[in-house]
Amino acid sequence: MRILVAEDDPGLRDVLVEGLQDQGYQVDAVERGDDAIMQLRFYDYDVAVIDWRMPGAPGIDVVAWARRHDRPTALLMLTARDAPPDRIRGLDAGADDYLVKPFDFGELLARIRALQRRPRGVDAPVVQRGALALDPVRREITTEGRPLSLTATEYRILELLMRRSPAVVDRRAIAEHAWQDETDPLGSNAIDVQLSRLRAKLPGAGVRIVTVRGAGYRLEET
Repeated sequence: MRILVAEDDPGLRDVLVEGLQDQGYQVDAVERGDDAIMQLRFYDYDVAVIDWRMPGAPGIDVVAWARRHDRPTALLMLTARDAPPDRIRGLDAGADDYLVKPFDFGELLARIRALQRRPRGVDAPVVQRGALALDPVRREITTEGRPLSLTATEYRILELLMRRSPAVVDRRAIAEHAWQDETDPLGSNAIDVQLSRLRAKLPGAGVRIVTVRGAGYRLEET
C-alpha cells in the first residue's frame, strides 16, 4: 500500500514517514501543498495524509484539486483547527476523514485501515503507452494483454517513465520513486542495472527507454 504524506513540519513529517514505513507502507513525503498536487497528478496513492497549513497551497486546496480531477486516493486531513465549521469545510471540500492535532499515532493507523476498507467510487485510469498498459488498481503492467514479469523496483521505474512520458525523468526522480532510500542507487550503478533489465523486457511493446545524455531517461513510443 502506498501513502502520500504532505506535512510542512519536518519533525512530524519524519515521525509519520518512519512510523508508516515500520508498518510496511511505502511512503512518499512532501512539505508543500503544490508538491502534493504534483504527486497526486502523476501517482495513484491508496491514502494521502494532508496537513491543512502548508506553503505552496493549503491542504484544503489540495483536497479540492484531487476531487475536481477525480483522483481515486482516500484523503485524510491533519490539522490543529478543531472547530466544527473547519471540520465541515474540510469534509465538504472532499476529505474522507479528519484528524485533529495532536493525535495518537495508533488512531492515525486505525483511520488509515478504515479508509482502506472503504470502496472508492472512482476507478483509477489505465495509462497507455505503445502496447503497454498500466493498471494502477491491479498494480500491473501488461503488453497486448499479457502481464509483464517485473520486480517491484522495475514496476516502479516503468510506472514513473510511463506516467511522465514523453518528458525526461532524471536519475534522482527515479531513485526517489523506486527506492525507499534514494541515496543507495545514486551512489552505485543500480539504476543502470534496473534500466538494462527493463529494456530487455520491452521488445514488441511499442516503446523504448531512451537515454538523454546529461538529463536522464525518456520512454518513447516506437
